[in-house]
Amino acid sequence: MRTSPRRTLAAAATLLGLTAIVAPVPAPAAPAPQTAPSASAPGSVIADWARLTAEVVDPENRLISPEKALWHALVSTGMYNAVVGIEGRYEPYRWNGRAPRTASAVAAAATAAHDVLRHYFPQAAARLRAAHAASLAAVPDGWAEKAGVAFGHRAATHVIALRKNDGHGARVAFPASPAPGVWRPTPSAYRPFTTAWLARLRPLLMDRPDRFRPGPPPALPSARYAADLNEVKAYGAKNSRVRSRWQTDTARFFVDLDLQGALADRAARNGLDLVDTARLFAAVNTVQIDATIAAWDAKLHYGTWRPITAIREADRDNNPRTQADPAWEPLLETPSHPDYLSGHTTTTGALARTLTLLSDSPFLDLRITSAFAKETRYYASAYEYNRDCVGARTWAGIHTRTANTVGTRTGERVAAWALTRHFRPLADQPADRPADRPTR
Repeated sequence: MRTSPRRTLAAAATLLGLTAIVAPVPAPAAPAPQTAPSASAPGSVIADWARLTAEVVDPENRLISPEKALWHALVSTGMYNAVVGIEGRYEPYRWNGRAPRTASAVAAAATAAHDVLRHYFPQAAARLRAAHAASLAAVPDGWAEKAGVAFGHRAATHVIALRKNDGHGARVAFPASPAPGVWRPTPSAYRPFTTAWLARLRPLLMDRPDRFRPGPPPALPSARYAADLNEVKAYGAKNSRVRSRWQTDTARFFVDLDLQGALADRAARNGLDLVDTARLFAAVNTVQIDATIAAWDAKLHYGTWRPITAIREADRDNNPRTQADPAWEPLLETPSHPDYLSGHTTTTGALARTLTLLSDSPFLDLRITSAFAKETRYYASAYEYNRDCVGARTWAGIHTRTANTVGTRTGERVAAWALTRHFRPLADQPADRPADRPTR
């Protein structure tokens, strides 16, 4: 005999440690610092080309965030190699190219970004050429500019060669199944798992896609599975009676975040120079795509059904703690890939750990804007940022809490592993050029 909805929700709350029904919701993110990024910031060439990358690779905003992340990673690593190959201070990314210290690092960075984008998006050639000319206009004419341009060409060529036959866009089969627990296309669009190739994409930093594959999700007959499902059923419903206004706003906030703008803001407010700005963008963007690969590897391997399917077909899960609701709808549209792991929380965990490791401080200092919610929030700590994202994907009705929390931990592991092997300070760093540390 199935238990009542009220008793199952209470049991879910007890198991998951939920207090939202009787306790106040977490305080909103703190007000953001008022210092605005300067157009003449030392690393502005990096931010400018990151901004242009977003516009060139997805002019009609049709790609999902993980697809766009790859292009940001390639452009930023090209710029990073171009800059540190001249200025030093940090190890280049999978390269030993060097240029004279008198070459222009700004010209090199702009050229590397131009060439990478021009290679993959030839239809944007005229726009890229104009942007390249604008970047070079800020560099005095002469030998330094020419040497920087030449080195930028080399840096781009190397990155492009590294990614040859990397699996981008390859056909990776995922046979949808009507079996309980197995993912299948979801309402309302019923799109297939078209981004399965991300699970087999050659990583930029990891040695293989399954390096950080977590253990399996909770079994369908388990108490944990029921607690997960009953939580998202109650809090993630389109017309939920228990989700607070703040939780609804937070669910909407963690959609279409402007990460590149947040990195530019962080670099400018902390006074990072060109070298550290290039490192910031390259480290964050490469870790982001590898975290995505880790999440998609788990999605493809475990292939778990989404909450909307699980709730509508709960009478088939062999779990007496769940009850089916054939008309249930989530707050937000369900993406077209499996539940476990959550891509959002995996990349969020990776971002927070990357930023704190780069600055060698637990202070996150992240101001980020949601294009979807048209809202900017400031997060002082990684805990708050991760907490809100985990909650957001549950309150949106599109992920279980386990998929979210395990995703966060997986992203943190990816970042920690990657940054002990890449973007490290040079061991023979000259005494008169110490590595910059961000200031607050």
